[in-house]
Amino acid sequence: MKRITLFFGHYGSGKTNIAINYALHLKKQFDKVAIADIDIVNPYFRTKDSEAELKKAGIKVISLPFANTNVDLPALPPEVYGLVQDKTTVAVMDIGGDDRGAYALGRYTPYLLEEKDYEAVFVANFYRPLTKTAEEAFEVLQEIECACGIKMTAIVNNSNIGVETTEADVKKTDAEAQKLSQIAGIPVIFTSVNESIARNSTHDYFPLTLQKKPF
Repeated sequence: MKRITLFFGHYGSGKTNIAINYALHLKKQFDKVAIADIDIVNPYFRTKDSEAELKKAGIKVISLPFANTNVDLPALPPEVYGLVQDKTTVAVMDIGGDDRGAYALGRYTPYLLEEKDYEAVFVANFYRPLTKTAEEAFEVLQEIECACGIKMTAIVNNSNIGVETTEADVKKTDAEAQKLSQIAGIPVIFTSVNESIARNSTHDYFPLTLQKKPF
């Protein structure tokens, strides 16, 4: 268990939903939990969309200054520096999709590397067009590493085809996730599924409450 968990992934991998659910999961174990959205790439799904739920759970939310407005500028909230430096807070960070979004993390990389208390998680969805195979996903993973200066330490298999996803659909990607693990030399720490699938399965999945837009 690391103090800071960074979630990376290609556009459409579902990393924002993973980050939100993981922050709620951590709040069951720790008193001070925060989540920071520094995704400068995807204007559609934002951590801020779930701000009310997160704050109700007692989680501090740090979001982009222009999130959920008609302005979308790559300005990062200054509170992120405090989050990185405050050793008393367990934090989740939602990093922008692919290598373009990962550049934004670069300004915080020296602090993260100095503390050495982070998990850098690559969220893989093998049903997305550019990450259908372990080889394609590994290429994206490497691009992200080069952009932010941090090596991935773990993988989450979040393969899905939306609300119609079945457990069989998820299981079809198990082999590809393990292949990515072997190529990258890092473990698959969990496979995430809709909570309804997790509830009716004997497999130890990480259950997700799907994020919804507030309109």
